[in-house]
Amino acid sequence: MKLPYLLLFLCFMLSCSASAATWSNTQLHINHGRFENPFSQQQASTTVYSLQHASGYQYGDNFFFVDYSKDNVHDGYQDGDFYAEWYSSFSLAKIAKYQSSYAGLSDISLVFGINAAGDAKVVKYLPGVKFNWNITGFDFFSSTFTLYQDDSQGFNNGGAPKQSNSWMLDFAWGYPFVLGDQKFYLTGHVEYIADRKNEFNAQVNNWILAQPILQWDLGRNLSMPDGQLMLGIEWQYWRHKLGTKNSESVLQLHLAWRF
Repeated sequence: MKLPYLLLFLCFMLSCSASAATWSNTQLHINHGRFENPFSQQQASTTVYSLQHASGYQYGDNFFFVDYSKDNVHDGYQDGDFYAEWYSSFSLAKIAKYQSSYAGLSDISLVFGINAAGDAKVVKYLPGVKFNWNITGFDFFSSTFTLYQDDSQGFNNGGAPKQSNSWMLDFAWGYPFVLGDQKFYLTGHVEYIADRKNEFNAQVNNWILAQPILQWDLGRNLSMPDGQLMLGIEWQYWRHKLGTKNSESVLQLHLAWRF
């Protein structure tokens, strides 16, 4: 996807989310680290620019992010590459006034997601269910179970090989805490995606992808509003990266700006 189309997509998503939002949080993230391509074993110093948005509305909530990555490898993709995920949840508590008899469970939502990758021409659909939990000290804690259904263009159309359908389990959290007079935030997610086959009947291994982020409220020390400018470290651990037998552990410098 070329950059102008990507910008149009972002404007559309933000306008849809903002039009009826009861709350919203939009952030720009910049991450920098050194990653390895599990197919070529080539390493690259990579900067990832991410626009991330979450908002709530009358019937549920929306979340999406778009990553635009640039590395120092000259592979013919002059405009870099993008990866995007979008999820819309429909809350039973908001729509049907559902109240759980279990105190730790605050809500159950039906969820639908789309994952898309640019150069690989990959599209995945993720229908499922999300559970929101009340855990002391956490801003949020959720567990999501979805199907992982492939609608990619496939090898003959210049993309990555199509895959059989699978399923995903994801945990996400946000935990603020204070040390002395400094404010910190621990956030991130961990996902498990079950194994599957590609269009050549080759094994695509299950994977675990963990991306915890430890943020320090730098902006607060520069007389900015709390939580506006965050500096920290993101650790990416990927067991069986992209379904290969390779695993990776990378620390990245992380900067986040909240609009």
